[in-house]
Amino acid sequence: MCEAYSREVTRYVIDAPTLLHLVDAAVSVHASHQLVAPSSVRSEALALLLRDVAAGRRSEAEALACHESMTGVRIRLLGDRVSRRTAWRIAREQQWDDLRDAEHLAITRLQADAFVTVDPAMAARAAHLVDVAPVEALSVADQGG
Repeated sequence: MCEAYSREVTRYVIDAPTLLHLVDAAVSVHASHQLVAPSSVRSEALALLLRDVAAGRRSEAEALACHESMTGVRIRLLGDRVSRRTAWRIAREQQWDDLRDAEHLAITRLQADAFVTVDPAMAARAAHLVDVAPVEALSVADQGG
């Protein structure tokens, strides 16, 4: 039993598009990884589902089924004062007029090993600020040690 607790956990921050990807592609997150995200990630993902329905990319039934599956994904949700303050600092340094992306990067800096996104523009935006890992990293065990 003690051996199970001694194994290192890799923490990955994910964004809403990545959360939807995990559900849509039925990606199984490896047991040695923990997902972390801002407390707003599920609401953001639900907003993406709403847009998909409005654009005809998903039926309402498909979107609601995805939402149900999404709520079953284990994610440590964060939104504490330090994370928000760090997000503010990142947004100001980068001259961004929104905190959404900065929140993900703040949590990555403070609580995680890397940021994972399926959004190439977000990955490029994050690359010079935090470590970015491909979505495939979530389903395999770490090779280091």
